[in-house]
Amino acid sequence: MKKYLFLLASAAVLTAAMFIVPARNGGSSGVPESVTVAASTVAERLDYFASHGWEVEEIAGKDVTIPGEFSNVYEEYASIQDKQGLPLREYAGRNARLYVYEVKNYSPENRKMLAELLVCDNTAVASMVYSDDGGSIRLAVS
Repeated sequence: MKKYLFLLASAAVLTAAMFIVPARNGGSSGVPESVTVAASTVAERLDYFASHGWEVEEIAGKDVTIPGEFSNVYEEYASIQDKQGLPLREYAGRNARLYVYEVKNYSPENRKMLAELLVCDNTAVASMVYSDDGGSIRLAVS
């Protein structure tokens, strides 16, 4: 139980602190249009990750509030979501649910990887994959 509480706390900190993430699209400066990703059910959330090649297993979830005004660090996190086409900015100030998953099919240098999905109004609004060692490896989902 303490391990899961630590993972939840780590995920919350990482969500707020994600600011150095390599773009997987080759650094393209074009920002995709926001997409609606249904995330109301377990199957929809797992399908979201699977559609990007990630095999995940849910390990925790917690209620959070998306800041109404983004700090510099959160602004950088929001920019990552913009590049993925996820509408985090549209949900500023709203209550959401943060789901944390263990990644089953990717373990660089034998590091345990986690994935997170932030869901508001049954819509995925932010996502990230990162190492559980404090996020030394951080990747966009898409």
